[in-house]
Amino acid sequence: MPDTMITQPAAAGTTTDWVGLADRIGQDIARHAARHDAEDSFVEEGFRALREAGFFKALVPAEFGGGDASYRDICGAIRRLATHCSATALAFAMHTHLVALPVWRWRHEGAPVEGLLKRIVAEDLILISSGASDWLPGSGRAEKVEGGYRIHARKGFASGSPMGDLLMCSAIHDDPDQGPTVLHFAAPFKADGMRLQETWRGMGMRGTGSHDIEMDGVFIPDAGISARRKPGTWGIFHTVYGVAFPIVYSAYVGVAEGARAEALRLARGKEGSGKGSAATLHIAVGRLENAFTRAEIAWERMIAIAEKEQPGPDRTSRMATARTLTGEAAIETVERAMEVVGGLAFTRQTPLERAFRDVQGARFHPLAELPQLELTGRVALGLGIDG
Repeated sequence: MPDTMITQPAAAGTTTDWVGLADRIGQDIARHAARHDAEDSFVEEGFRALREAGFFKALVPAEFGGGDASYRDICGAIRRLATHCSATALAFAMHTHLVALPVWRWRHEGAPVEGLLKRIVAEDLILISSGASDWLPGSGRAEKVEGGYRIHARKGFASGSPMGDLLMCSAIHDDPDQGPTVLHFAAPFKADGMRLQETWRGMGMRGTGSHDIEMDGVFIPDAGISARRKPGTWGIFHTVYGVAFPIVYSAYVGVAEGARAEALRLARGKEGSGKGSAATLHIAVGRLENAFTRAEIAWERMIAIAEKEQPGPDRTSRMATARTLTGEAAIETVERAMEVVGGLAFTRQTPLERAFRDVQGARFHPLAELPQLELTGRVALGLGIDG
């Protein structure tokens, strides 16, 4: 029997049930999740199964040979996958939001991104995000040379990097005319000077392979620069933020959903056992249900914002607020699930201990709560948000 299930993508002209497909893959790879968590090893089986099923090109429009999946369906698929293996879901979400950005720009702005989208399909590329290490200020140094730039940088939180093809990142060029300028580009993992540093030792989400990438003089041609902006300014990040974070937080809602299911399963076994008060158990389950409902409502709000609103400070503020509420509710859901189960949840005999650690990652993606509150307050008051 093969190590992972081989699930073929749907044939051309058919409609793929991406959520159902993610569930079947998740059920198969779930057996590896605890081992990868214990070993701090990458969820390779999950990535291979997703690639075989066409998930890495699922969002690419049919015009370019992709799976033509809807944004909402892929968010749902990531959520479902996370109920089985949260690390696979989160690492896949990091690739997916990088595909969602050019797809959105092609559909809404007519941006010339066909080349990248066709490459994702033809080469079955896995895109890697440099995460918070490339937030608004930018990081690393871009040295101008003939025909392009030499990049000197170290990028962290590169989830999925053991199987990555392109690192989507940025570096700062000290332009003699324009001053410091953040340059955005894609760096091939096979390029000279690209080195994977196996540094990832997280409290949770241990299987994501979120290692550091060292860039020692990596050459990026002039034509490879996809965007420019001033450090500390939002610019294209208004578009990025609006499409990325519903995808990322789908993984955390999935962690919460899986923890809820486990708690309810164990709670049903307590009924009639004579251990503790039935009313106390019922109230604890009611609190769990309230927390999970809040997570679902906030998550749905994130998706609706991404689907219906245009980039800009107002949308960014609303998305950042919904991101905080989704993360808080997902974390509370897992905590309430542990309260339902009791002391057993503190041990490794149930998946709840791992879920508790994994869901904490929801605290740390930008914007964290305090920066979000400042941004939302400034937008509400009609103040600028560019640094």
